[in-house]
Amino acid sequence: MMSKVIIGIDPGLAGGLAVMKDNKVETYNMPEEFPDIYDMLSEIKDGCQITDDIIAVMENVGHGMPGQSSKATATFARHNGHIEMALYALSIRTVMVTPQKWQKYFSNTIGAAPGEKAKNEKKEWKNKLKALAKQMYPDSKPTLYTADAILIADYGKHMVM
Repeated sequence: MMSKVIIGIDPGLAGGLAVMKDNKVETYNMPEEFPDIYDMLSEIKDGCQITDDIIAVMENVGHGMPGQSSKATATFARHNGHIEMALYALSIRTVMVTPQKWQKYFSNTIGAAPGEKAKNEKKEWKNKLKALAKQMYPDSKPTLYTADAILIADYGKHMVM
């Protein structure tokens, strides 16, 4: 029987991956180096059945943050490219989703999306996302590194699959 496997990816170095299958979630902190990213995704794929439908839903944040140095922006873009290349090399179908889109999906549950809030409330917003991930998937033990990935995977389960 075919199962659906969704890999939610928050690509930042302070991000993570969440693998959702049959309403169970496993989480991983984002590796820093390309070989480690590839190896992790390869192990995730190897742990799936040949009949599983695997899809990665990756947050599309391919631009720098305001105030970020050009070196930091280049490092971030290179890191994102490593993740995309690993997914491609492993033949894992990938859907990109903007932070605004997946967060809007949850905004009725936790309040306005962060773009509608002041910058100084970012930590409060991240804690709300973590609390929601914990409420939805209590066995996953979400952290600030993995909460977004869990919610991105859940978004993919309902909106992409």
